[in-house]
Amino acid sequence: MPQSYCNLLYHMVFSTKHREPLITPDIRERVYSYLGGGIKGEKGIPILINGMEDHVHILAALHQDCSVSTVLRNIKANSSKWIHRDFSGHDNFAWQSGYGAFTVSASQKNSVSKYIENQEEHHKTMTFKEEFIGLLKKHGIEYDERYIWD
Repeated sequence: MPQSYCNLLYHMVFSTKHREPLITPDIRERVYSYLGGGIKGEKGIPILINGMEDHVHILAALHQDCSVSTVLRNIKANSSKWIHRDFSGHDNFAWQSGYGAFTVSASQKNSVSKYIENQEEHHKTMTFKEEFIGLLKKHGIEYDERYIWD
């Protein structure tokens, strides 16, 4: 077969360092836009980006030549530098070192999109820690809570 055909959808989740509420309303939309641009720069397609003051959810289609770890490392590093440079008062901004990345089937794309869109509603009843552990459990990922948080 001379061509490759892929639909590599991922739900990616990461937080600010120590889950500090650093994604303030005054920068939130610009941060999401920058992250989307970073995904495009990595040959991916951002589908939806949303979150809360302490974390971000991204639904994106990644290019088959790019690993999830490379894409996330690059967009987190570049966005952190950009935030330091362009937003006064955000000199202490940092992302956590790790992340969660979950594959999404085409049939689940709409339900994951709705989940990401409704972040404010979810977080009226649960913390990010509870949400993230729930995602790990839902996806059958073993974890040791001592090593999840930084």
